[in-house]
Amino acid sequence: MGTIQNGSTGATGSTGSQGAAGTSGTPPTVSTVEYLVVAGGGGSGAQGGGGGTGGAGGGGFRTGNLSVSAGVALTVTVGAGGAEAQGGSSVFSSITSTGGGKGGNRSDGGNGGSGGGGGGGNVYQNGGAGTSGQGNNGGDATGAVVEGGTGDSSGGGGGAGAAGTASSAGDGGNGGNGLSSSISGTSVTYAGGGAGAGITINGTAGTGGGGSVGVSGTVNTGGGGGGSGGGNASSPGAAGGSGVAIIRYPISVANAVTTGIYSSDATYRYFKFNTTGTITF
Repeated sequence: MGTIQNGSTGATGSTGSQGAAGTSGTPPTVSTVEYLVVAGGGGSGAQGGGGGTGGAGGGGFRTGNLSVSAGVALTVTVGAGGAEAQGGSSVFSSITSTGGGKGGNRSDGGNGGSGGGGGGGNVYQNGGAGTSGQGNNGGDATGAVVEGGTGDSSGGGGGAGAAGTASSAGDGGNGGNGLSSSISGTSVTYAGGGAGAGITINGTAGTGGGGSVGVSGTVNTGGGGGGSGGGNASSPGAAGGSGVAIIRYPISVANAVTTGIYSSDATYRYFKFNTTGTITF
């Protein structure tokens, strides 16, 4: 990828009067952009003994094309990862991605972009529901009633690409895998679900930043935090990874003014937001 800038980049671009575009005169203003908006992943609940907590859900994942207006400043909100709570939503114009669901603590998993896994305990705990078009459900904690005394294992958090799996015979459920996007110029996977804690074997984390048991989701991927505990161990919950927003459009079109991270190559202008910022097309 070509030039990279942090902070504001003006209408003349990074290489003089539209040198990156290789054109003369005034280039056209942008009317349609591609976007990726990923919300913050959920955090798993703290475990106080007597049941592992569910893996948290990955943040909502939305991508597509959007019409924009020249000269209008837009705020791009990047959701924080949840700390023993649902993740924060990410917003670009009319596009909102919902934060990942909290991993359950002897309770059902939380709803979100993708749902959190059910928390281990002595009864069946449901995985949280994912948001249609953004993610998938968390896995259930099947409970001692079903597993015959191994109810302390928990379900995996849902991911953008797949649901979390249920706990089984003392094993924690796996986090659901995320989805990949090449909007940044490189293929990256986002919004994976966190692993569920098990008594005998812990679940595995979903691809796309999901956390292993006791491990936070990866920053700027929207990965869900891994579950905690298992059996009678006490431990804090693991936080979700923060979200991200990426916008791109053809290099032949006029540059934007942004507080995000600007880069370009021979084909596209890229605007990446790891934190909340603004962009004016």
